[in-house]
Amino acid sequence: MSALDVKYKVLPHGKGLKPPYQATAGAAGLDLCAAVPGDQPMVIKAGDQDIVPLGFALGLAEGYEAQIRPRSGLAAKFGVTTLNSPGTIDADYRGEVMVILINHGKAPFTVNRGDRIAQMVIAPVPKINMIETDTLDITERGAGGHGSTGVATS
Repeated sequence: MSALDVKYKVLPHGKGLKPPYQATAGAAGLDLCAAVPGDQPMVIKAGDQDIVPLGFALGLAEGYEAQIRPRSGLAAKFGVTTLNSPGTIDADYRGEVMVILINHGKAPFTVNRGDRIAQMVIAPVPKINMIETDTLDITERGAGGHGSTGVATS
């Protein structure tokens, strides 16, 4: 698969930080680093949320979105995750990319400058034509939802 070129602009408070990057060759997401001031870490109290700046803006091509997702290590170790997950960065948005973190943990969580706090996945988005109809195709599942297929496998 060929690489996708995605333009980004470093904002003044993002200078010196790693740009979004794939930590390993097989990583789907690009790690995102906090652009909080070095001398002013952000502390998110247990049960609170806050918006963390990332210090860059994106120039996505039409037909793509960026999905902001949690990092599993922060969730597993500290109970910290992204509040709206995945957060969507639309192709026509040119403002700063930010992450809403929530602390579901029992202790305050400190975000330091350069901490990897979330990940970003770039995904294609097709143009959608909604077509109203009086009938839909019949499927095995039908209208069953919210646990209708059960929990356990047998």
